[in-house]
Amino acid sequence: MTTAKAFLAGFLSTLVFHQGALAILHGAGATAHKPWVMAPVPPLGIPSVLSLALWGGLWGVALWLMIRRSAGSKYWLLAVVLGAILPTLVAFFVVFPLKGLPVGGGWKPDLIVGALLLNGAWGFGVALLMRILGGARGR
Repeated sequence: MTTAKAFLAGFLSTLVFHQGALAILHGAGATAHKPWVMAPVPPLGIPSVLSLALWGGLWGVALWLMIRRSAGSKYWLLAVVLGAILPTLVAFFVVFPLKGLPVGGGWKPDLIVGALLLNGAWGFGVALLMRILGGARGR
């Protein structure tokens, strides 16, 4: 049951925290990327943001497995740091090349910082939602 909660936390955190942070960055003119994109993506033809949220759910399970035994500030710090770094590394070194994009997104500083900020916000959201959903022990 906790795995399902972690998936839900990752899914919802993508929609609220990741995309919310993107909305703030976009609104401030810091990125041209728009939040909550509904354009369909292959292979299933589902909206881009839902595809991202499904991946966020899977990452939520992985993140939960790494932070679940942590307490206090370590819990929050691990959630933000691991949330920021791990999905960003996979995107830059696996997903981008598979999509024909340059490794590391061409090492553009704004892209790197943006990815770390968005994924860090997502990691915080997973940790918070796991607390709300009762997956995290009261610490």
